[in-house]
Amino acid sequence: MSEFPYGVPVELTPRVRRLTAPNSGPMTGPGTNSYLIGHERIALVDPGPVIDSHIDALVDTVADRLKWIFVTHTHRDHSPAAKAVAAATGAELIGNIIPNDGFQDPTFVEARAVADDECLSTDEFTLRAVHTPGHVANHVCYLIEEDRMLITGDHVMGGSTVVIIPPAGDMAQYIRSLERMLDYDLTHLAPGHGDLIDAPHAEARRLIAHRLKRERKVSDALAVAGPCPISTLVPIVYDDVDQSLHTMAAKSLHAHLLKLVTDGRASVDGEVWTLTD
Repeated sequence: MSEFPYGVPVELTPRVRRLTAPNSGPMTGPGTNSYLIGHERIALVDPGPVIDSHIDALVDTVADRLKWIFVTHTHRDHSPAAKAVAAATGAELIGNIIPNDGFQDPTFVEARAVADDECLSTDEFTLRAVHTPGHVANHVCYLIEEDRMLITGDHVMGGSTVVIIPPAGDMAQYIRSLERMLDYDLTHLAPGHGDLIDAPHAEARRLIAHRLKRERKVSDALAVAGPCPISTLVPIVYDDVDQSLHTMAAKSLHAHLLKLVTDGRASVDGEVWTLTD
């Protein structure tokens, strides 16, 4: 495991550096990773939270060479620093904005939308946008083609699985987006939290298998418990997860249940869920 020195750029390849914000915690691991691509004309992916020391470190590192600020998504640990960094550098804001479901960053405004498969090419690098909805509807990963490195935001995290929060989060879309990663020739995943991940295809397959295994656990629990609310299912389905995380786990459980409904395997009446297959 690499070290995550706050305020210090860590070189990952000759063209990619990582700066980690000091916002470590149960949901953010060592902190939110910001990625700097290039040296002459720099692109920044995920400026992170509004923490003065992190913003200062980013601005000091890029000076007047920062031209583009991309965000993978607008959750509050990934995009809020964009406004201050853009004001200090004049860089263009790029990222997709969705209605605020209570979890989005309201300060990320006046940004240019990014389309799936859109490319930014410079003399130093090519950055390709890969639309990966699921964790949240506006999630985009960014492929650094020369390094075959995919910056994954919260699509894939180092050391843990991500929470899927409906309605902006969608479990069926998330699994399809994981499957899409198998179409790309990759050497590393660069997650929004945690260290570089080797064997990207193996990790994608592991995560798909994990989600489908959890889905089977949801349907099995619902078959035994009978019609019931989510609160009844959480301690059964997530008996392998610390109880302090059950509030967030309930959100992913909700996403699993909605997928079962879409698949015709469950129904819901108010807050009561019933297995139908």
